[in-house]
Amino acid sequence: MTDDLQGALAGFRESPFTHDGTTRQVFRDGTGPAVIVIHEVPGLHPGVIDFGRRVVAAGFTAVMPSLFGTPGKPFGPGYALSSIARACVAREFTALATDRTQPIMGWLRALAVQVHHECGGPGVGVVGMCFTGGFALGMMVDETVLAPVLSQPSLPFPLGAERKAATGISPGDLTRVKERAAAGQCVLGLRFTADRTSTAQRFETLQRELGDRFLAVEIDSGPRNPHGIKRTAHSVLTIDLVDEPGHPTRAALDRVLAFFEERLPPG
Repeated sequence: MTDDLQGALAGFRESPFTHDGTTRQVFRDGTGPAVIVIHEVPGLHPGVIDFGRRVVAAGFTAVMPSLFGTPGKPFGPGYALSSIARACVAREFTALATDRTQPIMGWLRALAVQVHHECGGPGVGVVGMCFTGGFALGMMVDETVLAPVLSQPSLPFPLGAERKAATGISPGDLTRVKERAAAGQCVLGLRFTADRTSTAQRFETLQRELGDRFLAVEIDSGPRNPHGIKRTAHSVLTIDLVDEPGHPTRAALDRVLAFFEERLPPG
């Protein structure tokens, strides 16, 4: 890793995590209950890392696995296209399947169990973003996960009506998620209203299946919206975050951190 990339991750400890023969690098910092931050496309870029630092400042241990891309490398359109192309052909991910939980879920669930053991607290929080947005829902099958956040969940890619409305997990896993919701577990979801990748239909499915246990935060990005948010806005917590009091993306960020505080009180 170059000095510039190391600088982007300054303060985070790097270590490998292996499950079922697969090893990936994980970066962590902080104390308190663990929050697993699953990066978006193109990888663990500085915007995601900054969000991890906010998690640390809020009193949690930020755990950031590197699933694809180069850790610390800045976001760029070309980098994003090449990264998503590689992710789409990797055996760990399914970009189009409507009724299949991502193959990487076993590794992520094992990571959640491990960091819960190491960090303590009542359980673990998870944030998925964009390509990985729905991963937090799949991880909710495990009772270790108490604070799942779906930020602009984009899989399966919305090609056709069925995929636009799909949750991206298997029927069996969805049944388990619904059981946990019925028992009181909540799921927080974030998206921009004009985002065609993270669709309104997907949120409607989640609201229908989970009822009032699905907490939807939908930020107006339509024509003439009061904050001038562009129609192409997508990444609520990173690239399109406007860190100013009163801005709806800042309110969404604050809601995510409050969700962790509500669901994962230390001790």
